[in-house]
Amino acid sequence: MASESPAPRKVDLLVIGGGINGAGIARDAAGRGLEVLLCERDDLGAHTSSASTKLIHGGLRYLEQYDFRLVRHSLREREVLLRNAPHIVWPLRFVLPHHAGLRPWWMIRLGLFLYDRLGGRDLLPPSASIDLRRHESGQALQSRYRRAFEYSDCWVQDSRLVVLNARDAQARGADIRTRTECVSLSPRGSGWDAVLVDRLSGKHIAVRTRSVANAAGPWVAHARSLAGGGAKQEVRLVKGSHIVVRRLFDHAYPYIFQSGDGRVLFAIPFEEDYTLLGTTDVDFAGEPGRVGISPDEIDYICRAANLYFESPVTPDDVVWSYSGIRPLFDDRAEKASEVTRDYVLELDREPAPMLSVYGGKITTYRRLAEQAVDLLSGPLGIDRPGWTRDAPLPGGDIPDADIASFAAQCMLRHPWLPERLLRHFVRHYGTETDELLAGCGSVGDLGEHFGAGLYAAEVEHLVRREWARTAEDILWRRTRKGLGVSTDGAERLGAYVQRACGAS
Repeated sequence: MASESPAPRKVDLLVIGGGINGAGIARDAAGRGLEVLLCERDDLGAHTSSASTKLIHGGLRYLEQYDFRLVRHSLREREVLLRNAPHIVWPLRFVLPHHAGLRPWWMIRLGLFLYDRLGGRDLLPPSASIDLRRHESGQALQSRYRRAFEYSDCWVQDSRLVVLNARDAQARGADIRTRTECVSLSPRGSGWDAVLVDRLSGKHIAVRTRSVANAAGPWVAHARSLAGGGAKQEVRLVKGSHIVVRRLFDHAYPYIFQSGDGRVLFAIPFEEDYTLLGTTDVDFAGEPGRVGISPDEIDYICRAANLYFESPVTPDDVVWSYSGIRPLFDDRAEKASEVTRDYVLELDREPAPMLSVYGGKITTYRRLAEQAVDLLSGPLGIDRPGWTRDAPLPGGDIPDADIASFAAQCMLRHPWLPERLLRHFVRHYGTETDELLAGCGSVGDLGEHFGAGLYAAEVEHLVRREWARTAEDILWRRTRKGLGVSTDGAERLGAYVQRACGAS
C-alpha cells in the first residue's frame, strides 16, 4: 500500500496543469528564481495544447469582432516566437481566395492592411494581391476563383512548444511531474498544503507551497474546487476538430477559406504527405478528457473545403482526425465561434495566493505567463522582471534565426542523413540535433526502425529528455509519426519505450 511522504516538498509555486499555459508559467517563474513544481495528470500537452490548428497568428477573423487588442498582442508575440523558436515555428504565406458572395474585396484588403500594421512586422513580408490564374496556388482551386490575397502567419509544432517550455523550466530548477495529479489543496498559514498522486506508482507526494497557479484548462473550475472555492469567472468549453487527408496540392502555400456561416477554414500542408483541414467551433458539455470528432463536424469541414477545391474532399478521405476542448473565457457571445480567444487572469489572495487562468490561445501563452508571474510578484515578493521575451527555447539558439543556413550546416556535418530525415530532426530539435545524433555515422547507427523515419536514437532522446512514457506520447505529440507507423511498428515502439523507461 502506498505511503505518505515523510516530509512535504517545499516550493514557492505549485503549477497545476502541463499544457502550454502551465509550462509557460513554470518556465517564467523558475527563471525569476522561484522554487517551482508543475504537476500534470497526463502527458505534457496531452489535451487542448496538442489539438490546435498549429498556428502562431494574430487571428485575421478577430478583426471582424473588433478585438484589435488581441490581434495586436498576438502579432507581437508572433515575432517573439519566430525569433526564439525558429526550429518549431516558421513562416507561412497564406492564400485567401476571394469569394464574391461573401466579404467584399475592399473589406478584406482593409483587414489585411490593419493586420500588416497592428503589431509591428519586422521579419515577415506584407500582404499582397495575387492572380490565381497565374499563381501556383490557383491550380488546386475551382476556376471561378480568380483573385486572392496572400499574407503571412506562422506554423508551430504545438505540443513540442509545451515540452520545450517545460524543459527550459526544468533546466532553471523547476520540478516537472507528469502523470501526477493534484488531489487535495488545503490552506495552511499564508500558503497551501497539497497532495499529489503519481498515477503510475500510486505514490502520494505531500507539497507545501506558498502559492498555486491553476492552469488546468478545461478543468480550471475543478482545480479551484479542490481548494474549497468555486470559479468566480466562467469558462465556456468549445470543441474544435480537425481532419487530415492525403495531400490535396503540391505547393507549400496554405489556404484560408471563407465559409458561408462567417467562419474560416484552414487547409495547411501537413507532415509533407498530408493536408490538415479545420477547424470547427461547437459548444461542449461533456468530460473534456473524452472528446472526439462527430460525423457532422467531418461533413462540415468537407463541405467548406468543397466550396473551393477542384477535387472534392469526402469523409472517406480522412486518414486521421483530432479534437480538443478550448477553455474560453465566457463573454456571453451568442455563437461559439464569436467567443473571445483572449485570456483573463484571476488572483485570489485569501485564504492564500491562487492564480487561475481562463481562456487564452497558444500564440499569446508567453505574454500570459509573464503577466501571471507579475501578478504573483506582490504576495511572493518577486523582484525580478520578466525575462522570456529575448530567451530562446531549447534548440532555438540558431544564429539570426536562419533555419535554412543551419540546416545546410547540419547536412555538412551529417552527409549520411537522408534529406527528409534531416528536415525532421532540424524542425523538431534545432541545435540539439547534433546531440541526438552523437556517435552516429550512418542510418544503421540510429538503431531500430519503427517506420516513417522513427528510429531508436530519437525514441531514447524523447524518453530521456522529454518525459515520453508511451508510444502515443511519441507518435502523436513529440512527433506526428503516427500517420505513417504501422500497427506492428507501434507495438514494437510501445515495448521499446517500456524498456527504455525502465532503464532510465
